[in-house]
Amino acid sequence: MNINIKKVKIVTMVPPENLESVRTTICTAGAGLIGNYSECTTTVKSIGTFRPNSQANPYIGKKENLEFVSEERLEVICDINIAKKVIEALRKTHPYEEPEIDIIPLIDENNLR
Repeated sequence: MNINIKKVKIVTMVPPENLESVRTTICTAGAGLIGNYSECTTTVKSIGTFRPNSQANPYIGKKENLEFVSEERLEVICDINIAKKVIEALRKTHPYEEPEIDIIPLIDENNLR
């Protein structure tokens, strides 16, 4: 089966206080279009963990300390042709020094047998 990937899902974890600015930025960059609908995103509350090393500049927490923080998992569908632009916009708005960004290829149901 030869599958041409046309869309991806972009997923990132965001502090609740930054959720709306990151969501607005990625949608303004063109993500979140599904048919006749725009700004389509979903969020799920979660608890993230991380330990910044001595060279880190953490937005939340202290160096060398294991942190447990409330986050929102933000998901959006994006046309693959603008995915790089959307990710660049996300990085500019996201408060984390090293935001987690997952890029998941999506298969169009028309490619299924």
